[in-house]
Amino acid sequence: MMGIGTAEKPTQRFAGGLSLRQFLGIACLFWVYVALSNILYAYSMRTGMSRMTHISFFAAWDARLLQHLILLPILLVSFWASLRIQWRPLLIALPLQVILGGVFAAIAYPAMLVSQLSIGGAEWHDSGMEHVANPWADSYFLSLWLASFLAFLPTYGFGLALITGLALYTRFRNSEVRLAALEREWSSARLAALRMQLSPHTLFNLLHTIRGHIEWDPKGAQSMVVQLADLLRRLLNAGERDFSKLADELQFVRLYLELQQRRFSDRLSVELPAAAAIPAVWVPSLILQPLVENAVVHGLAGHQGAVTVRVSAHLAQDVLTLSVFNTIAGDKLPGEEGIGLNNVRERLAVQFEGRASLAAGGALGEWRSEITMPAIHHSPVREKRRTEELAGA
Repeated sequence: MMGIGTAEKPTQRFAGGLSLRQFLGIACLFWVYVALSNILYAYSMRTGMSRMTHISFFAAWDARLLQHLILLPILLVSFWASLRIQWRPLLIALPLQVILGGVFAAIAYPAMLVSQLSIGGAEWHDSGMEHVANPWADSYFLSLWLASFLAFLPTYGFGLALITGLALYTRFRNSEVRLAALEREWSSARLAALRMQLSPHTLFNLLHTIRGHIEWDPKGAQSMVVQLADLLRRLLNAGERDFSKLADELQFVRLYLELQQRRFSDRLSVELPAAAAIPAVWVPSLILQPLVENAVVHGLAGHQGAVTVRVSAHLAQDVLTLSVFNTIAGDKLPGEEGIGLNNVRERLAVQFEGRASLAAGGALGEWRSEITMPAIHHSPVREKRRTEELAGA
């Protein structure tokens, strides 16, 4: 893991998971499209029919524009109420949604009459339709109202489907963002737990080593306590970070192996890469420690012979290979993997998501543990901060 980003500031939700800006934006854009379509259609029909009769069967463009302006706040209230009602339970929500759409469609024609009387009243009077003053008394206008109702009802439905789809997509996207944040939190907590499993195990073995020197080599034990204090300081610092420089990891390994050599000076020899040969890359913190500890403990177990522990680091084509070798008794059979190897493998799976692996096995009196991972040339924390700054710019 490269750390957990700062949590996003929660956005105030207006209805159905949408913010007020999203709601107004999509609803108004939809209604502008509907208004332009209706105005252009009525204008073309009005122009064509004017060649055959002087009677205006279609309202002027400014009257239709005013009609849609009158209907806009009603549309917004209806959409808002629809998003608040939602669709569950369906037996209750569906009739309410139909009522909202029906009320809106029913108001459309009265809104047209109001706009015509406000803008084009004289034109209607001149066209010979004096009975506009009492439109509902005439079946002709009832048919016009029905036609308007049937035209605006599917229009409302299309708009509702559009804004509901956007609300569903927004909720889905927000849930994915929350899920990703939870996964990052979980991965971070999981890695912290793995590091806590490593630290007490290492400390126990080192204290056991020092205890064996207190009675017969007090000065040596005191020197080992100083080394242990340095080791613990590095252990605590590394445990607070997800990644460390490879050189720092190898220095930690060197301190640990020096302490073990103080205990097994006649049996344990160590080979570490020279400082100039260490690649300038970053690796997961404490990733080598369990492998080295496993090499010392299991290499010395089961026989009284000498053991050599060798650590190497090789970088080729942006792939870093870290290897830990230790000699074992020739007749010793490889055992089951312990906590250390399992923790390393799990950490690699969490931090690299399948792009890193750990291979372990023994043959010809030697045991090898080898980590293969992508080379990280720059500090992951700095890279993440830079990415977040660029994204926020």
